[in-house]
Amino acid sequence: MHKIIFILFTVFLLACGKNKTIGSVERTDPGFNAIMDENAKAEIIAEGYDWSEGPVWVESEKMLLFSDVPQNKVYKWTEEKGVELYLTPSGYTGSPARGGEMGSNGLTLSKENKLVLCQHGNRQIAWMDADWKAPKPVFKPIADNYQSKKFNSPNDLVYRGNGDLYFTDPPYGLEKNMDDPLKEIPFQGVYCIKPGGEIKLMTDTITRPNGIVFTPDQKTLIVANSDSIKPCWYAYDIADNDSLVNPRIFYNASEEIKKEKGNPDGLKIDKNGNVFASGPGGLWVFDKNAKLLGKLKFSMPVSNCALSPDEKILYITADMYVLRVKMRK
Repeated sequence: MHKIIFILFTVFLLACGKNKTIGSVERTDPGFNAIMDENAKAEIIAEGYDWSEGPVWVESEKMLLFSDVPQNKVYKWTEEKGVELYLTPSGYTGSPARGGEMGSNGLTLSKENKLVLCQHGNRQIAWMDADWKAPKPVFKPIADNYQSKKFNSPNDLVYRGNGDLYFTDPPYGLEKNMDDPLKEIPFQGVYCIKPGGEIKLMTDTITRPNGIVFTPDQKTLIVANSDSIKPCWYAYDIADNDSLVNPRIFYNASEEIKKEKGNPDGLKIDKNGNVFASGPGGLWVFDKNAKLLGKLKFSMPVSNCALSPDEKILYITADMYVLRVKMRK
């Protein structure tokens, strides 16, 4: 197919009213026009972080929460007040003091509207035992080990409609990564926590499992592999017994990663099955059949994204920035 690229705004930071804008839009397929308005811009709504991650929109509070992983903090952003510190510590509550990526990473909401966190430093999935309006670092573990071995550092997570909680467990939160002496599990797994607490290993074949989503029909799982040697998004069908079957590559970014910064990382999916995925050079947008529709291009690596409830606004965490894209009016 003939590739049509329209650059809609400059890659340099520009003054634009209240917020600065950054990046450019690359339209690869006409189908992108149904998702991204021709005047769409990525606004900087927050900046100055070590590594922003895990954005989640909390509709009941009209706020965006996101992690600064190395700083061990969660921040909130609202239209009214901008950015405020929300929760500290967020991912490591132990001693002694340590460095590395110890904070929370992926964030999501439970069906009870509780904040659920991937805690790198504590090496667990936990929920915050506090009211939204009075946050405090009191955490109740949901899962912290597999077969009596501590997880590496839970990274990203997603609920299935039946209450199953799936998450990825790469080594990034360990101070020495793969060579850390505290690493207890020899592989990097994708797991499922059943509502009753049972923990199932779904696959141990992905070298650096990271972002994770379900398709709208809940029948397919997509997992990003943040490995520069195998920079792929993988897809799996879910069998009646909940096992992962028909493994396949959703998209292989091996050629693009040779030229641009960033790995496949966090991703989200809309009600039509369009996939918004961080990857080399920015945020990629695929249709449900893995056709690349377009990209939001940035000079810095992108970590993750979140959609507003009406799917008209896209929030992006990108290195030191948090961005907002009003995709449609």
